[in-house]
Amino acid sequence: MAHGLVKGLPADAEVTYLEIGNLPFYNQDFDADSPASFTEFRAQVAAQDAFIMVTPEYNRGLPAVLKNALDIASRPWGESVWDGKAVLPVSQSISGIGGALANHTLRQTIEFLNMKIMTQPEMYIGNTASLSDDEGNITNEDTKKFLAGVASQFDTFVKNN
Repeated sequence: MAHGLVKGLPADAEVTYLEIGNLPFYNQDFDADSPASFTEFRAQVAAQDAFIMVTPEYNRGLPAVLKNALDIASRPWGESVWDGKAVLPVSQSISGIGGALANHTLRQTIEFLNMKIMTQPEMYIGNTASLSDDEGNITNEDTKKFLAGVASQFDTFVKNN
């Protein structure tokens, strides 16, 4: 879904995929002397103008790796690099409800982090296995058009915020 959304952005959009899978778990004890990976990740987040956050739903919530990344870049207290950044929250699921609970959990966190949330359309994408091929390419034409339209809306949202 992330790649499908990115394809709908303007040709001159600069896109960076941030790797969050190898970050150590956040621990407040590290705030005074953060690991280099925390410092590097915070700098990567700070360098971005906006975010498209696409998440699956695990056991009716966010994957720990995403929550961990949100926590790392929001700390130490008062030094959040998420502050004021535009964000499009998107959830996806192989089930029909499209990860709605993960989406709302993500929204709660990013709202607290004072991010500028594009609230409409709400992006709960269900039955994802039927929308893409084995390599993850979107094959459903209606979904491609929908994602392109949302990406265009997000581009406008970012430029106006």
